[in-house]
Amino acid sequence: MATNRTFTMLKPDAVEKGYIGAILEKITASGFKIVAMKLTQMSKADAETFYAIHSERPFFGELVEYMTRGPIVAAVLEKDNAVEDFRTLIGATNPADAAEGTIRKLYAASMGENAVHGSDSDDNAAIESAFHFSGREIF
Repeated sequence: MATNRTFTMLKPDAVEKGYIGAILEKITASGFKIVAMKLTQMSKADAETFYAIHSERPFFGELVEYMTRGPIVAAVLEKDNAVEDFRTLIGATNPADAAEGTIRKLYAASMGENAVHGSDSDDNAAIESAFHFSGREIF
């Protein structure tokens, strides 16, 4: 069943490069309402837990190091068909393959430093949102 919410993170590379405002503007201009948001930094334990699904992959250590090197912006977004529409808005994981005008085409440097995370399913959106926010932080 589709929901109206998804989760996103502006990753350390996007924060470091000063893209927070531009990316949030693109998100809101695309019809998403921000219902929770915070600037935070993931600990090593946080990143290992959040990305546990990738723990056996060869890039896991690099992913954890990358996601903990600086602050992120975590947010819960609301819109009809939120997960699918947000995945379309962010574009392909590899910015070279991303469609023109997508967040990754505009702001990602590489497949590894791809600026933004977006939940890939309604179930994961709920899990990821709950990982970063308590119920009283989501409006």
